[in-house]
Amino acid sequence: MADPILVPAAAGTTKETGLSFAKTFSALKHRNYRLWFVGQLTSLIGTWMQNVAQPWLVYQMTGSPLYLGIVSFSTAIPALLFSLWAGVVVDRVSKRSLLLITQTVLMLSAFILAADYFIGWIQPWHVVILALVNGTAQAFDAPTRQAIVVDMVGREDLMNGIALNSAMFNSARILGPTFAGIVLALVGAGWCFFLNGLSFIAVIAGLFMMQFPPAIASLRTGSPAAQLREGLSYIRHHETIRALIMLVAIANLFAMGYSSLLPAFARDVLNSGEVGLGLMSAAIGVGALSGALVLAATGHYQRKGILLTAGNLLFPITVLCFALSNSFPLSLVILVFVGLSFMTQNATCNTLIQSMVPDELRGRVMSVYMLVFNGFFPIGALIAGTVAQQFGIPFGAIFGGAIALAYSVYVFWRMPKIRKLA
Repeated sequence: MADPILVPAAAGTTKETGLSFAKTFSALKHRNYRLWFVGQLTSLIGTWMQNVAQPWLVYQMTGSPLYLGIVSFSTAIPALLFSLWAGVVVDRVSKRSLLLITQTVLMLSAFILAADYFIGWIQPWHVVILALVNGTAQAFDAPTRQAIVVDMVGREDLMNGIALNSAMFNSARILGPTFAGIVLALVGAGWCFFLNGLSFIAVIAGLFMMQFPPAIASLRTGSPAAQLREGLSYIRHHETIRALIMLVAIANLFAMGYSSLLPAFARDVLNSGEVGLGLMSAAIGVGALSGALVLAATGHYQRKGILLTAGNLLFPITVLCFALSNSFPLSLVILVFVGLSFMTQNATCNTLIQSMVPDELRGRVMSVYMLVFNGFFPIGALIAGTVAQQFGIPFGAIFGGAIALAYSVYVFWRMPKIRKLA
């Protein structure tokens, strides 16, 4: 469950200097969050195993970079259709009940894919159909997972809880691909899918064990359509939030396309095979985890606009460097910085957005953010796959990286107020 990295500035927190180990993990004192943390970490490891195994299997079956983009794009269709409405739903129903539904759907999808593989019926179009199912579930799952954190830890530990979510996500991003590379090499993709299905049991059990007050969700008035218009109007009239969301949109539409081509890089450019694919995905996770922990520990740094600008420029530059590398060890080093710069850009952007948005609009604003984050990436994957099919695998990543870098330079030049954000 691919997830964006959120480290918002919680209202009412006291500014402090120095780092505190205890405060870095303060959200774990809450029982509900401990259950969530253990369950989600287990589930995310399984999810990342499938994220590595699924495109590898598709590339084995088709040999087509374009088909890699098609599979990724399939997850975008539900996100584009449902993400905005998901934000309204999150504000109107029990978040735990909604998560139980989405996590169960994702679990069953993984088991179906595993059974399809083991029986020997698997076809590329089967993967596309299940990607559509997963995309639908994730369109509702992602904003719900962001919004439920405050119900678990309260306002005091909100920033820490979301920061730990970032560390959890990227820890899984290291472990999952590493395990996937080994399992792929030893027993094949089907076992990655099956283990992913099993991993959802941990988070579903944790959700059942949580104890919440009787009425957590705030009562909402007005029709869902009116609430949706209210959220969109807020974004449209808030120039800074609109600009920040645009930054995320361009990065995910173009620069992130490289990640959908990793199986092709592993097999046909760097000649590193299944294990190499796992190590490359893990290297990105190492960089992102490092960035998440640093940003969590320095959450009160007042020059966030500078951090955002650095991430905006460094992310597409490192993508271009990766695309031009023919050395597997050098590529691993570059991918660490790709993950670090991606984390810096997106975590800082989310921090700034959430620090500005009123609580009563948070779900709807973040649903738009999730739309461009989750919905635009698969479109970018389709673009990268199409370019790679026509002009070669490295150029598929170069094309998107160059466009993203050009936009980052434009923002640096024409929007100096972004650099001044605190």
